[in-house]
Amino acid sequence: MTDLRRMGAALLSAALIAVPAAANAAPLDDLPFASAISRATHNSYSGNIAGTRGSITHQLDSGVRFLEFDIWSGDYASAGDYRIGHSSAGDQVDHTGGNPAGDHLRDWLTLVNTWSAAHPTASPITVLLDLKDDLTTRTTAATGNLGALNQQLADVFGTRLIRSLDTPGALPAIGSLRGRVLTVLSGSAAARTGYKRDTGSNPAIAINAAGRVVEVHDNGSGVLWYWTGTYGTDGKLTWQRHGRYDTGKNPAVALNNDGTLVEVHQAPSGTNLWSRIGHLDAAGEITWSASAKYDTGVLPTVAFTDPAGTAFREIHQSQSNSQNWDWKATAGAATITWGAHATTTDARFPTTTAGTAGRTVTVSPGTLTATTDRAPAAARIRYAQLAFVEYQSGDTTELKDGALFWAATASNKAFIISARQSGATARAWDFDSASLATDPLANFPATNSPDADWYKTLLTRPDTVS
Repeated sequence: MTDLRRMGAALLSAALIAVPAAANAAPLDDLPFASAISRATHNSYSGNIAGTRGSITHQLDSGVRFLEFDIWSGDYASAGDYRIGHSSAGDQVDHTGGNPAGDHLRDWLTLVNTWSAAHPTASPITVLLDLKDDLTTRTTAATGNLGALNQQLADVFGTRLIRSLDTPGALPAIGSLRGRVLTVLSGSAAARTGYKRDTGSNPAIAINAAGRVVEVHDNGSGVLWYWTGTYGTDGKLTWQRHGRYDTGKNPAVALNNDGTLVEVHQAPSGTNLWSRIGHLDAAGEITWSASAKYDTGVLPTVAFTDPAGTAFREIHQSQSNSQNWDWKATAGAATITWGAHATTTDARFPTTTAGTAGRTVTVSPGTLTATTDRAPAAARIRYAQLAFVEYQSGDTTELKDGALFWAATASNKAFIISARQSGATARAWDFDSASLATDPLANFPATNSPDADWYKTLLTRPDTVS
């Protein structure tokens, strides 16, 4: 870039607080994402039902680069997808003008991806997903949890997706992002928080020779959850699937090289001990057998004695004293065959650390984290951060921490200005009057009437990208 172009970019970035209408446009490819203004719509799927937006294709053809979809997960298990809508699934969804005939999210995201693929020089499209219910209450991917949403984003956008995990700092300049799509999670604060981290008590971990990893924990209130993942070539863990599988506390898990796992735990109250078999598939999902009581005691632990086979050993402590007891057993397809049972002087197996084939993994409770022999810095156990997470006015400091995207209703001008001055990308929704403009302007003035003359005039600025 020439000195003159560098000067132009610097002047534009410094002058965003007051942009003269007659100013010469600086080279927008060099404009940082957080300094760019994009035409944006609110409830983009509503078209002309509640507002005057036109179809999604019309909006994109007209230069809109920010779209919002409200999504519902309540009938994901039967529909096989999230559904879009305003007050409920299907509400205020405009199917005209080339919009999808149905309200399944995948169809609408595919429409955006198809347009983006056909316009590789367009500035990046930001797709905001307003989560209308708490996806952390969905117990598996099959019922629409955040893992299922992640999978859909990866499936639809592929390498076109700008992933949060690849951008630990501020997003780069517009020129390097053209022809691509990024997604932002809004809506349910519980779901947004659950995307950023998980919490739990009494975590236990297992790893096999192939680097497959299973973590189990209780939530401190008698509910058991699992995570599955992989140990990468760099020693870092990538988490794949997450779900609720039982009630109980103090779980432990063992995993053999074929992906068969044995899980043991205490009842939520009392001293009954329960076990179950699981099978880990290539996608990281676990198929669980029914649980069965096998003994009484506390603090159960388990380990395969032959990781290539099905023989394992369980050791737990007596509920009455410090004596340990063990079982020798074999894992079948869906049931366990229990063998010899006796007292033992052996210690219980470790639960928070597991190792095999030169790999070691350790987990910690609270905000769940994991370390490995090659990645010693504690990393959160959470979904791969494909989407960015929005911070809204009134949210917790936890959601604010590290957030690149801030949002408030357009009437909350102080918050919008604060966001811009903090270097964040600001969204102002229900931006339906020129009088709502702030100085500096929201990056995404999300309107219900993008074709209105006042809006077109307002967005005639040298820092507006298209």
